Amino acid sequence: MANWLIKKNVYTKYQLALKYIHYYLTASNGKGHGTHAPFVYNFISTVLNKSNDTGSYSSIEQLRNSLLSNTQTLQIQDYGAGSTTTTNNTNARTVSSIAKNAAKPAKLAQLLYRIVQHYTCSTIIELGTSLGLTTCYLAIANRQGRVITCEGSNEIAAVAKHNFERLFITNITLITGEFNTSYTHALAQISKLDMLYIDGNHRYQPTINYFEKALPQLHTQSIVIFDDIHWSSEMEQAWAYIKAHPAVSETIDLFFIGIVFLRKEQLAKQHFTIRY
Repeated sequence: MANWLIKKNVYTKYQLALKYIHYYLTASNGKGHGTHAPFVYNFISTVLNKSNDTGSYSSIEQLRNSLLSNTQTLQIQDYGAGSTTTTNNTNARTVSSIAKNAAKPAKLAQLLYRIVQHYTCSTIIELGTSLGLTTCYLAIANRQGRVITCEGSNEIAAVAKHNFERLFITNITLITGEFNTSYTHALAQISKLDMLYIDGNHRYQPTINYFEKALPQLHTQSIVIFDDIHWSSEMEQAWAYIKAHPAVSETIDLFFIGIVFLRKEQLAKQHFTIRY
């Protein structure tokens, strides 16, 4: 697909800023005040606002700092539609620019760490490895678990693999290649899926396809996380579709990510937008 066709529905920085202001002013209090759903209140108090255990992942942040000064140039194969932080449309990018513009910020990566740890997620699939910083957070949150991560670009994947080795993280399986193929391969390796983190190919139909393709392996305690749910009109349409999906019981909108729960004990759908 031509690049301009992919980008035409992406919101400008100005539009995103307006959307974020609206989110911040209308979202529920981030401390859980006024939230009457026990499960969501528990999530807010014990996961969302839990103090960071910085000693557990200081090595990952040290790695991030080193990547931010890495001037190595990579040739990128980008099969998707980028992300909110993609600023360079060329195929050549430095490691430092990827670390600055494409890697998930520490605040969100550490939230994913806490989710994995709190809900003891043992089987995790990540779509969109990038340099592997978030992958490392997912893996060290449960070292007895397994993270399967998919990356479309060979050269980025090679850097990520080196980063895993550098931090001595051994419970990660990295699959390289176009997502339709690598994701199918990832799903074929597991019988159940505790967490699915979708951070790649930010378009309407692929996003829905990734979710629905995983449904046979997802279960009532599974958690699905979508990145950049307000990045474009397509992603907002995909998020609306996911919220209305029969398998979904509760969702939490944190603006930059959307969290989906499939709990069957929640008979009526509940959707929350929470300031974070």
